[in-house]
Amino acid sequence: MIKKRTIRTVLAATSLVFAGHAAAAPSAQEVVDHYADLAEATYSDSLTTAKSLEAAVDAFLANPSQETLDSAKEAWLAARVPYQQTEAYRFGNAIVDDWEGRVNAWPLDEGLIDYVDTSYGSESDENSLYTANVIASSVLMINGEEVDATEITPEFIGGTLHEAGDIEANVASGYHAIEFLLWGQDLNGTGPGAGDRPYTDFDLESCTGGHCERRRAYLEAATDLLVTDLEEMVANWGADGAARRELLEDPQTGLSVILTGMGSLSYGELAGERMKLGLLLADPEEEHDCFSDNTHNSHLYDAIGIRNVYLGEYTRPDGSTVTGPSVSDLVAEKDAGVDTELKAKLDVTIEKMKAMAERANSVEAYDQMIGEGNTEGNAVVQAAIDGLIDQTRSIERAVATLELETLAIEGSDSLDNPNAVFQ
Repeated sequence: MIKKRTIRTVLAATSLVFAGHAAAAPSAQEVVDHYADLAEATYSDSLTTAKSLEAAVDAFLANPSQETLDSAKEAWLAARVPYQQTEAYRFGNAIVDDWEGRVNAWPLDEGLIDYVDTSYGSESDENSLYTANVIASSVLMINGEEVDATEITPEFIGGTLHEAGDIEANVASGYHAIEFLLWGQDLNGTGPGAGDRPYTDFDLESCTGGHCERRRAYLEAATDLLVTDLEEMVANWGADGAARRELLEDPQTGLSVILTGMGSLSYGELAGERMKLGLLLADPEEEHDCFSDNTHNSHLYDAIGIRNVYLGEYTRPDGSTVTGPSVSDLVAEKDAGVDTELKAKLDVTIEKMKAMAERANSVEAYDQMIGEGNTEGNAVVQAAIDGLIDQTRSIERAVATLELETLAIEGSDSLDNPNAVFQ
């Protein structure tokens, strides 16, 4: 729940102009404090929608059917909307960055969790757990040691299985593990169609896929763990939370953190690792929400999240809006031209992302757009990438305008050294 302090901030922000005179720009302290309020609001909504997902999963497991499975999928898709808007808080905030891999890590070697198609292969030189299939196995070998996997619990998933063997591809928890369990593998390559797991994989009376009781336990435990992890992050942004306290220690450093998050998500992470890399490789395995074909929405809401942070605004799932002192206010006071330029570029990027999403909903999915030889689809994705790169240049101008220290904005070989991608 948003603190009363935030509500007062929202009310104050609606009165920036009084008696025909523009109000003075806010202080760095006010901007950073409101940024923390926005983070708390967005993570709180992520938690609320995760709890709705948990309830939908419980209803599905209580009565497995195509209808209840579809409802759980819809709840997962809804949960992605606020969460993706939190990603601009990741870079620069060490507490968030250290935690993020527990809830949104990808891509994952799904053979760690459950059965996979034979086309997936049976082994990997890089991952001894590539096809460990914990759902079918009560004992695992991790780093040469025997591990008891009899009970699939949140503690086992988060404490033992996730990134087992210190291998990042062993993603056992978070949104994408749940996505895989609900949708199953997408075996369509760059052809049409998402994952198509039968609801009977969770039906004890007409079990398909084998080990339905353990699959049910995994889905229930993974969803419960997602809620617990999000509760932790909401608390981190609360009045006495560690992330808020760390950010507010030095407001000028806090401004650098804000712009680092915007720039790094915009450039290295989203434009580079999540989009350009998949486009270069024409590889559907490089799409973010690869089982559900929801990648277009994840990318769109990442872009919206970047704009939210700059404007100090966030529209909640119920349609209400949280607003307050923003980096935009500070930049506009120093150089209105830079502020206008950056706001325009943020809008352009979102329009390009919306065009990509509209194509996904009417023509072809994102994994088809990045397919080799798809000139038109490739161009739609590249236009969104270009928008992200262009807005990053203006984010850097905003940093200079505010006379902040040079930021360490995340890069990506796919943008900075494309030849390295193919080596």
